[in-house]
Amino acid sequence: MTEEHKRLEINSSSRVPLEQWGPYLSDRQWGTVREDYSYNGDAWNYFPFDHSHSRVYKWGEDGIAGISDYFQNLCFAITLWNGKDPILKERLFGLGNSDGNHGEDVKELYYYLDNVPSHYYMHMLYKYPQKAFPYEKLKTENKKRSRLEPEYEILDTGIFTDNNYFDVDIKYAKYGKRDIAIKLAITNRGHFTAPVTLLPTLWFYNRKSNKKLNSPPKIEYTGKHAVKATHQKQGSYFLHFQPTDEWLFTDNETNFKKVTGKENDSIFVKDAFHDAIINNENRALLKERGFGTKFSPVYELEIGAGETKSVYLRLSNIEHSNPFPANIESIFEQRKAEADEFYNAILPANASADSRLIQRQALAGLLWSKQFYHYDIERWVTGTDGITPAHDNKTKGRNKDWLHLKNQDIILMPDKWEYPWYAAWDLAFHCIGIAMVDPVFAKHQLLLVMREWYMKPDGQLPAYEWDFSDVNPPVHAMAALKVYEIEKKQTGKGDIDFLKRIFQKLLINFTWWTNRKDTSGNNLFEGGFLGLDNIGVFNRNIQISDKHKLEQADGTAWMGMYALNMMDIALEISMHDPSFEDSATKFFEHFVLIAEALNEQSLWCNEDNFFYDALTQQDGPPVIMRIQSVVGLTSLFAVSVIDKNLLFKLHDFKRRAEWFEKYRKKNGKYWPNEERAQDETVLVSLVAKKRLVSLLTRMLNETEFLSEGGIRALSKFHEKNPYTVNINNTDYTIQYDPGDSTSDFFGGNSNWRGPVWMPINYLLIQSIIKFGKFYGDNVTIEYPTNSGRFLSLSEISTELIKRVASLFTASSLNTRKLHGQYNWFYSRPENRHLILFYEYFHGDTGSGLGANHQSGWTSLIAELLNEIIPEQK
Repeated sequence: MTEEHKRLEINSSSRVPLEQWGPYLSDRQWGTVREDYSYNGDAWNYFPFDHSHSRVYKWGEDGIAGISDYFQNLCFAITLWNGKDPILKERLFGLGNSDGNHGEDVKELYYYLDNVPSHYYMHMLYKYPQKAFPYEKLKTENKKRSRLEPEYEILDTGIFTDNNYFDVDIKYAKYGKRDIAIKLAITNRGHFTAPVTLLPTLWFYNRKSNKKLNSPPKIEYTGKHAVKATHQKQGSYFLHFQPTDEWLFTDNETNFKKVTGKENDSIFVKDAFHDAIINNENRALLKERGFGTKFSPVYELEIGAGETKSVYLRLSNIEHSNPFPANIESIFEQRKAEADEFYNAILPANASADSRLIQRQALAGLLWSKQFYHYDIERWVTGTDGITPAHDNKTKGRNKDWLHLKNQDIILMPDKWEYPWYAAWDLAFHCIGIAMVDPVFAKHQLLLVMREWYMKPDGQLPAYEWDFSDVNPPVHAMAALKVYEIEKKQTGKGDIDFLKRIFQKLLINFTWWTNRKDTSGNNLFEGGFLGLDNIGVFNRNIQISDKHKLEQADGTAWMGMYALNMMDIALEISMHDPSFEDSATKFFEHFVLIAEALNEQSLWCNEDNFFYDALTQQDGPPVIMRIQSVVGLTSLFAVSVIDKNLLFKLHDFKRRAEWFEKYRKKNGKYWPNEERAQDETVLVSLVAKKRLVSLLTRMLNETEFLSEGGIRALSKFHEKNPYTVNINNTDYTIQYDPGDSTSDFFGGNSNWRGPVWMPINYLLIQSIIKFGKFYGDNVTIEYPTNSGRFLSLSEISTELIKRVASLFTASSLNTRKLHGQYNWFYSRPENRHLILFYEYFHGDTGSGLGANHQSGWTSLIAELLNEIIPEQK
């Protein structure tokens, strides 16, 4: 057992299986819904980036490469100044939703290079320009661009072209749970000596309005190149820093003069370091004060071309007489070696060096994306942030029906800058990735989002903070099964107690779906956009009129998958507890009814051999929405292969299923099963073999869905053949957009009209693997379509994984598809190992798009690569 596995084993017995300290600090807190106290719900403009330096947050903190304790009482992050910028580089810059031509967008270069679940070793890289940071240029260029034009990125500004920048390497290595060594190494990548000011910053989260303390927290100088940070609930910590001539104190309090024009009670405000370092304002007073709630030692460095200078710090609950021993570097070497040992134990030994690099950085990004998330809707609706008085608009506005929601937990975020808030279906995929390194925490996260302070009393799961009432695809049963299987493969033992706990919660959520999203009771489900934002010809969250209702092929398919996943969970539990056989039977029979509805109630188009949404009309036949998209492919997700050994042990389920089959066939009703006679293995799926072949033939056509990097969200057929439908004398049109969104649905910041998305590819590949397991060589399909090359389904799943993996893998020229037009930068020797895990990928070129650190569901590449790397003999 590795040292990291030993630590995880200890944590697994805790109520919350987490370390007290980790990368729990958000990359962005400004511009979020929970910081929005406006009258009109305009979160981006109510708390813009320009306010973030001067204005105190109410619900959390942010910083660069930061860490905090579990409750984010005490935070640490880095601050930099290149001598030219108008502000300190204290947090990552990006554009608000109204500023970017494709929605919000971070405009920085930073990379999560390494991490382990206990966070005993963490490594991150930030690239800081030596010239003035192009804040205004990034704003103005993006503001004037249309949705038809690409985003203007920081690498387009020319500021990194001549290599005049610093590589800022941030490493954390724990001596113990509450004793953390910090190494900040700055390398000058330019050709000339350049100055940089480094301010490692320690501060307390200002919780005055959220939690009353008998005594306020305090950071004070000890006189020994250390400060003592004291908190009523947390006790004391010491930040030891290497000798320097200057250190500054202030308070984490709003600078009302800058934010509202009101005079401040004190000069010791949140942004005091900005004025002190840049304008030399009150600098002596900040040093002389000797106490506060925000502190930084100041290191003014001159770094030669190609030179590296390092600064060490140590954050500990113990005051050390010798915090920086001569062998200080050894703790970083030891923890790095332990991290190597850990990943050597869980990643395939015979994988290529590049595959292991991809997997390790994908998992590191996922681990870095753990974030403290604090949001109490009831207090948010009725309270004030100290800037805007409490008002009634909130009681009638966003999330007004979620007053029970009280979140204060560490959660796996999709991306800590662009999505510093959880999304229910994203989280399910994150848990699959994190299960590779920490299955106990993966199980905790799935159970957490279904607890009573998350799940609505009626069973609805919270979607995301912009609108908790939106509906995400029901993928949590699938994720629970996958996490269970990953842990069972690792340990040899499945956690049946986990399956029982989550089954009860999922049962409540499944009931909500059947009651709320099948209003006609015909097993055809709605759901709105279902996480696919702008996949439809019109916004599927909006009812076109009282005379129309959209019956969704994907809504129905997702529910078919959900029913089948619940059946599989119940069957697995039944092997240990036969009382769950009844539940397995219930979900099997419900699945049959959903399969019947999908296949026989107008959603299947015989002419196209494809599933489509149908818009029902009161005064006419249904309008079939003939859009060739992943909506029609979701039917492939619902598939299960039931082993004969299981059927022989579960007599009641087998008997009931056989009776139900005979009854339906006798009465000429739809039946979704196929059996393999030689071993009595049963395949249960939404699509029969003939339709499976038809769908895959379309999906594997390179002129339609199949791209070099995986399956597109919308068929390339619509590039030359846009689809238009006229409803109530209004034309609605959709066409293939392989890159950034040209639609303003959902802010225009994501696109399901052509790009490749990892979660959809993951689900399709997993389904094809199951079909291949059942059919073996008995079903072969042309791959690619019209190529004349026929492969089994198992072989096709392998080929699809290779296509998705090709987005990340390095070519012989040291380029990667995902870097697209910026390979000139990433093919430099010092950057070749840097990989970004984008939100989605261009449908033609494979270049990365959307949130560029969406390590959440894009980290699924790590699990997919395991499928094609042969086990070592």
